Amino acid sequence: MTSRGRAFDAVLTDLDGVIRFYEMAELEQAERSAGLPAGATAEIAFRPETDMPLMRGEITKERWIESIADGLADRVPRERGHELGTTLAETKFRADDAVVGLLRQARAAGLPVLLVTNATPWLADDLALLGLTGPDGCLDDVISSADLGITKPDRRMYETAAERAGVAPARCLFVDDRQENVDAAVELGMTGLLYREPADLRTALTPLV
Repeated sequence: MTSRGRAFDAVLTDLDGVIRFYEMAELEQAERSAGLPAGATAEIAFRPETDMPLMRGEITKERWIESIADGLADRVPRERGHELGTTLAETKFRADDAVVGLLRQARAAGLPVLLVTNATPWLADDLALLGLTGPDGCLDDVISSADLGITKPDRRMYETAAERAGVAPARCLFVDDRQENVDAAVELGMTGLLYREPADLRTALTPLV
């Protein structure tokens, strides 16, 4: 249902880089111990050929870790590469309380809030740990690439989200920290927000909440 005067009637938000952030200290220490620069494991892990099969739900966590070990095999012993991959896969994370609070306000104002994310097959467990789902959560629905077998910026991710929000794409605010994902949303007529800090989301939501 469209509300007169609103710029949009649903909030579609990314997860990582907007709501969720990782604590990388343990992995960086392990990389130093292995003689690698900080970020070396993630560089391998998030290459499209390593990462995308996981995001599409085509491989398991263990196979992803093995792929990371494969990518590090010319730099560290395979056992160490597997250890680094495991540490990355099990990295602790937290939710940004400011962003979660803003999303709660949006829901309280009557706007459905949907997560639209390129995610692992174990996303549901992660969301529960973050407290984002369930009766006390801040999300009305979750659109996961691992469930659909496609990833942003595929337009079908956005179309699915709008359909499940019950509003037209032109009535959606789409929030993401990656420009290409925002651009794809804007091409469908959505209001795009390139996220950098909570103030960005606060500014977009203030007229509504």
